[in-house]
Amino acid sequence: MSGLFITLEGPEGAGKSTNREYLAALLRERGVEVQLTREPGGTPLAERIRELLLAPSDEPMAVDTELLLMFAARAQHIAQVILPALARGAVVLCDRFTDATYAYQGGGRGVPESRIAELERFVQGDLRPDLTLVFDLPVEVGLARAAARGRLDRFEQEDRGFFEAVRQAYLARAAASPARYRVLDAAQPLSAVQADLQALLPQLLERLHG
Repeated sequence: MSGLFITLEGPEGAGKSTNREYLAALLRERGVEVQLTREPGGTPLAERIRELLLAPSDEPMAVDTELLLMFAARAQHIAQVILPALARGAVVLCDRFTDATYAYQGGGRGVPESRIAELERFVQGDLRPDLTLVFDLPVEVGLARAAARGRLDRFEQEDRGFFEAVRQAYLARAAASPARYRVLDAAQPLSAVQADLQALLPQLLERLHG
């Protein structure tokens, strides 16, 4: 596998999608093939699972159902998009991956980490991101940004305590494995966040071509 797998993580309103596009543009300017994708989703089938996960419903979704749907979508995504792109030597920029499961289903829902880790091993094998960018910001800022976008999805309708737990789970994972994670202050102006991304570029290119 000769590509580079970079995931962008963070709560609602953190600007992951905007900054993913910016980082993709920086890499493409330097002749790098970039595969943009997201989770849950990334393939037609996985996007249909995403709709099930995000759509508000009168029927409450069991926590185990939510967890298994996340990994079902991920299995399809890995097989159809991520592994083929890495095999081509592309940089895969993925908006959320398994760290989001540890944060949302683990931190937010209270699923034991051991259960998530078991599914991670089963679905992913040895596949892990080469670098994870965590876009961190206060919960109230993120929720205000999400609300300004319009109708809230099933996760965005959770209470503040849920999102505080999600944020702390992300920060704990980043602190435990500093070699893989970079925590970026997403509460800064967009120009400052993108300056931080630009500063990372030489390191990314060295890892890709090294």
